[in-house]
Amino acid sequence: MILERLFDELLAQASYLIGCEETGNAIVIDPNRDVDQYIELAKAKKLKITQVAETHIHADFLSGARELARRTGAELILSGSGGRDWQYAFAAESGARIVRHNDTIDVGTVHVTVRETPGHTPEHICFLVTDRTSSDRPVGMATGDFIFVGDVGRPDLLEKAANVQGASEMLAKALFRSIRATHNLPDYLQLWPGHGAGSACGKSLGAMPSTTLGFERVANWAFQIDDEAAFVAEAIAGQSEPPTYFARMKQLNRDDPPSAPELEPLPKVDLTGLEHALASGTAVLDVRSSADFAAGHIGGTINMPVGTSLSKWAGTLLRYDQDIVLLADTADRIRRARHALMLIGMDRVVGQARKPARTAWAKAHGPLERVARIDMRDLKSATGRKIVDVRGAAEFSDGHVPGSEHHYLGDLASSMRTASRDEPIALYCKSGTRASIAASILQAQGFTNVVVAPGGIDAWEATGEPVERSVK
Repeated sequence: MILERLFDELLAQASYLIGCEETGNAIVIDPNRDVDQYIELAKAKKLKITQVAETHIHADFLSGARELARRTGAELILSGSGGRDWQYAFAAESGARIVRHNDTIDVGTVHVTVRETPGHTPEHICFLVTDRTSSDRPVGMATGDFIFVGDVGRPDLLEKAANVQGASEMLAKALFRSIRATHNLPDYLQLWPGHGAGSACGKSLGAMPSTTLGFERVANWAFQIDDEAAFVAEAIAGQSEPPTYFARMKQLNRDDPPSAPELEPLPKVDLTGLEHALASGTAVLDVRSSADFAAGHIGGTINMPVGTSLSKWAGTLLRYDQDIVLLADTADRIRRARHALMLIGMDRVVGQARKPARTAWAKAHGPLERVARIDMRDLKSATGRKIVDVRGAAEFSDGHVPGSEHHYLGDLASSMRTASRDEPIALYCKSGTRASIAASILQAQGFTNVVVAPGGIDAWEATGEPVERSVK
């Protein structure tokens, strides 16, 4: 058996190619929209993709399953669980095979058994894999968003992102039962999860690429709670605000995920182009690091550093009907930012600008704007300055700088709309990235006295300073 994990760092998302060396057949599980990578990997491994499967209807990226099956002639395999509202609308049209609990898939000598594992979503399934050339016992399971390293898939997304009232408790109960139903699986079973650290599909995902069921039984919180009511409460509590774009992804992936566009080279935008973009409502994203942005940037641009948070905040703070121009100093940053946006269907990237554009802007409009940075230890002496925590509500409740106000980053533009543009404001988050995004948003709205405490709450606690906790 051949097992290849393809991990997209910008989504913290894993897909799997599982192949049979003897027959050359292969199955791809949970492909994202960048389908070329699977075709190229299969070719390099001398495999033919004969099946493409999904564990569930994804919320955090556009699926590439239908497109990959179309391009390779593979059988498309989709869950038939979930009830009427969570069936794949394109299944019949695409000739997909609908599978349910205990259905089997043969990939040469590799045998795959479907397990229904509702909880993260109603239709969620996992794929139990047996390499029959070695043993008649399963070697591993592609768990999708069911079991992660140290965590399980959050059950609240359907309610919070898709507005299905009452779904959180219902799915948390289903997740409890799905966890308990793994009792007949062996400790040695390898688990191949669909996400790693940085994903918004769980509370606290581990960074290891894989784990075993036996290890999760002793280390994962979800296996330690035997009471259903206690499990439901813990599974729902403390979840972060889902990115706004999740609702759009769920609907598109259920009804018909669009294929990725052909990516032509991005035209370079000059000074006149940047002036027009900023005046016309185009989103101009500076995807450099927070520190580089703070040191000098074009007024009106929004800082979204390339990394696992770019898709989340672009999908939360930008509109899908906006054109986008990317600003960076290297081709690699531009490429990675464009890739991150493409994965969530933000395809209206119309241009790029590099350092010469910033230089031309400074010559034409005067010095670049800056974001002053303040040490977290100095916040306690920053009298007269409003201290704003832009983390999620659960994070704020768990501990914040005494006297700080909570303005969640996703709502910041509206929650600060009536604030004085001259009021001194200090922004912080956990480590600094969200605070930098927040500073760029406020500056673009005309705030003139904004500073960032880049160390965040972690640096505050490291000094031994006390934190305030909200009453829950």
